Formats: sequence, structure tokens, C-alpha cells
Amino acid sequence: MMNDANEISHHTKLYGYIGEFAGQSSISATLNKLFKAKNKNAMMIPMNIREDDFFFTLSNMKKSHVNGALISNEYVKNVLETLDERSEAVWFSGLCDVVIREENKLVGDVLFSRALVKYLKDKGAKKIALLGVDARAKAFLFFAKEFEISYYFDEIEELMQFCNEAAKENADINRLADNMEVDLSLYDAVVDFSDFDSLAMISKLSAVNIDMKQKKEFSALKVRANELGATYSGFEEMLDVISSATFEFLEDKKHLEHDKSDMKF
Repeated sequence: MMNDANEISHHTKLYGYIGEFAGQSSISATLNKLFKAKNKNAMMIPMNIREDDFFFTLSNMKKSHVNGALISNEYVKNVLETLDERSEAVWFSGLCDVVIREENKLVGDVLFSRALVKYLKDKGAKKIALLGVDARAKAFLFFAKEFEISYYFDEIEELMQFCNEAAKENADINRLADNMEVDLSLYDAVVDFSDFDSLAMISKLSAVNIDMKQKKEFSALKVRANELGATYSGFEEMLDVISSATFEFLEDKKHLEHDKSDMKF
């Protein structure tokens, strides 16, 4: 999807959304509407890229007309080997979900977790139940320093190692296993970065339940939220939040300094 006017010129700042099923997401269309509303001569295009072609696509971005890209969940680790520079958040978490081109260099950063933390702050959340121990959970922790977080996973040793690696001393560690009944309703939000097949052990969820999963990804949290009549937000439900965060990120990187009124075609 392009912006409403479908306008591209050689002045247009082009960005990509790279994923195996990128075209099935509305993130490009949502961000393009924001570009147009802000009078920016920029556009994001969905790029359906198979894993075999991912490295080639990113490597060639250095010499292309594409100025950067959002990276879908399945490729947030694949992108690391193509980066020339990486932010502190990338070093800390071991993932990268946004890339910008600075001359002939690819610079990687973390955007989705930054957007999620801002969203939770805007909701007034303070107490968070964090499920999972993967790189996305670590990226969330990098930005979530103001929250009171309780940690949940089925393997206590892995959870303890995760907290140690993230420098979380005296962490509130909790087991989450099939034979248990766990009430998470006292938390302001549940953030799930686990790979559980089922969350049937959760008897009550929070008022805000998020996992940022995309359409093609199975979401145990979504299944359990539907069973319990609780709210649920995945990637598509967060499009406005992610688009705003992307716009602010690009502005901060001086990528959107010229608006359409300055352009001479």
C-alpha cells in the first residue's frame, strides 16, 4: 500500500517493512497516512522477503534508494550480521527491528519495545507481568526501567539466568507451568514474549494484555484472552502506536527534515 495519493518521486524518502508476509500487515498503509498527515514526502512499502533472500536484501540496501526498514519478528536476529553500527539497545538485547541507512552504512536500533513501553506508560501501567526469556523480553527490559516487573517462565533456572544477564537483582521470579493456576489480574499489564503452546494455567488476566504477535504467528495469549473474555493486543492492534514511534524515530534521526511544501518536482 502507498499513501492516499500514491505519489512517489525521486525526492521521496523510501522505507521498507521487511517480513516473510509483510504485505499482509497494515503497518505500511498506517505509517503512510501519518506521513501524509504530517506533510512529509516519505513512504513505506511492504517487502515480502524469504529467509534465503534476507541477507542479500539488507546488504544491498546500503547502495539502494531505500533509506531504512522495519524488520518483522521472524528476522530480528538475522539482521544483526548486516549491521555496520548498532545501538546500545541492540547490543543489550541481541535483536534489531529497525534499520536506517546513513550514507553507505546500516545502523540498527530497537523500536517495537520502545513503542510498547511508551504505550504502557500512557496507560498508567506500573506493575507488569513479563512472560518469557527471549531477546524481545530483554529488549523490553532495556526500555522498561520505570516499571515494577514480575518475571514468569516454566523453567526457573532459565528465568534466573535471564534476570542475571539483564542485571536484575532480587527479581520477583515466578514459575508458570501446566499444572498450576496463576492469577495475573493484580498487574496493570501482562506482556508475553514466551513461546508457550497454551496459557491455560492463567486463571485471570490483566486489563491490558499484549504480545505484539503478527497475523501469521500463533498467539497463546490471544487464545487465552478470548477464553477469559479479556482484552488482547497484538502487532496489528498496535499499528497507530508503532507508526507514531516510527515517525518520531525517523524525525529524531533527521530523516524527515523536508516536507512536501519544500519539494521542487
